[in-house]
Amino acid sequence: MPHILAETFIERHDNLLTAIGSVLIAMVLAGLLDRALTRAYKRRPRAMHDPALDTRLRFLRRILEAGIIVIGIGVALSQFTALDRVAASVLASSAIAAAIFGFAARQTLANGVAGMLLAVTQPLRIGDVVTFEDESGTVEDVRLTATYLVTASGARIVIPNERLAGGVLRNDTLAGPNVTAEASVWIGHDADEEAAITALEEALPEASASIAEVTDTGIRLVVAQEGVAPGERGAAEGALRRRALAALRGARVPRPGP
Repeated sequence: MPHILAETFIERHDNLLTAIGSVLIAMVLAGLLDRALTRAYKRRPRAMHDPALDTRLRFLRRILEAGIIVIGIGVALSQFTALDRVAASVLASSAIAAAIFGFAARQTLANGVAGMLLAVTQPLRIGDVVTFEDESGTVEDVRLTATYLVTASGARIVIPNERLAGGVLRNDTLAGPNVTAEASVWIGHDADEEAAITALEEALPEASASIAEVTDTGIRLVVAQEGVAPGERGAAEGALRRRALAALRGARVPRPGP
């Protein structure tokens, strides 16, 4: 009896060491892969850097890392026969297993699938200046479950990929390296809109002015300047708005009433 207990203890001890070793090896391999791919990425000539390719490579790197870790955890769990018996009894019904797993991981799986779609279709790429639900920023990273934006103030915005894939996204750099800066100003219904547009175009020769909409509040004019660098859009729009207001005041254009 003591001999059997000793053998059982040694066997479980070896299984535990094998399981821990499998997880550690998987983590080390994932770290080495990440370091190797990052180093290869940095050594590429600048002429080979492309936002679309960079986004796909970074997403592929994370999929490989996650796959290695999942395999390591699976190997570790397979060392315990007790878990095999419990798993066999609980997961005897594939329908129940699929329902439980799908319900528990629905959000994670949905974000992962959406991340793959974003990496393939690429409505946004690393380095693009985008606007999503009134939040604007530069795409810092597209990960398995979320996309990271960096705002002009340095804040980071984390958007779940499922929400990003199903929402309305504005990408200011997808069509070209420069963007259009726009600023809105309001004038009253009793104002001469043609005189207001002329005053704006004379004060801002690098921009164009047009009527955007007419509401009960007043008339909204839009001043647009093309050829602005993505990182300078916020500052350019602020300058346009300030100069446009000064031009309207100088021309004594009536503002909307209270």
